[in-house]
Amino acid sequence: MIKRQIRILGIDDGPFYFGQDKTIVIGVVMRANGYIEGILKREIDVDGKNSTDVIIDMVSKTRHRNQIRVIMIDGIALGGFNVVDIDRIYMEENIPVMTVTREKPDFETIRSTLRMKFTDWEERWNKIKDNEIFEVETKHKPIYVSFRGISLEEAKEIIKISTIRGVIPEPLRVAHMIASGVVRGESYGKA
Repeated sequence: MIKRQIRILGIDDGPFYFGQDKTIVIGVVMRANGYIEGILKREIDVDGKNSTDVIIDMVSKTRHRNQIRVIMIDGIALGGFNVVDIDRIYMEENIPVMTVTREKPDFETIRSTLRMKFTDWEERWNKIKDNEIFEVETKHKPIYVSFRGISLEEAKEIIKISTIRGVIPEPLRVAHMIASGVVRGESYGKA
């Protein structure tokens, strides 16, 4: 049984345009019931390779480090194709990691796009393809998750207790709103 007061770090990137060098990454430390305890901010390279290092830095240096029970990331890549290595985050921080997406990933399209855009496409692809994706039903429509350090049942329970309205867990929804508000001056869009 997951406690309703569990602290989750929800992470999402800010909007960006292709050709832009960097974008922000916002972390929201939140109890599952929606109480925000902290906001974290970093930058990553658009289409770069530093998202994993940046997330590890964000987690290891926050004063909330010892209370965080789950790291929840909006997808397996931030800032375009800056692919996150959730295995490495879990191993180094010893905190379960989840990725959450609204849409089921189209792996063939992802693979062909990586092949066209990057000389190191295989390295990026290997971090993506090894993540088994699970469909999780919500009150509205399913979402898609991968995870390390927890079971599917625990992942479902965390999603259930941290989703206040709609489909997306609140830590991700709030991280998205803050990131888009910081970049554009006003938040908009769906996490």
